[in-house]
Amino acid sequence: MIIDFNHIPEAKIEGFKGGEGVLFTRNFVDPKSKIMRTTLTAGASAGLHTHAENCEIIYVLSGTLTFIYDGKEEVCAAGQVHYSPQAHAHASENRTAEPAEYLAIVVEHH
Repeated sequence: MIIDFNHIPEAKIEGFKGGEGVLFTRNFVDPKSKIMRTTLTAGASAGLHTHAENCEIIYVLSGTLTFIYDGKEEVCAAGQVHYSPQAHAHASENRTAEPAEYLAIVVEHH
């Protein structure tokens, strides 16, 4: 199966999960997973949330993201992966002047 994000409508979301600013995302969703190509604009954030029944893998395609993972800061650059396993909490921030683009995969465990 090929997922072509160029053929998925882009959504603009303000204040994602209680965060600040704007992100743009193209999402493929089925009952067991979400695969999202997302751009977090300069200065924007995705709010703190816990993955109670799933996990999330974020591969940074371009730019740099700062994650708050279980209360500690981690900086993730292009080519690196941030992982939030089930029952862990994280938030992300783009503290740079450039957009950060990433591929996020959420896998449901229920």
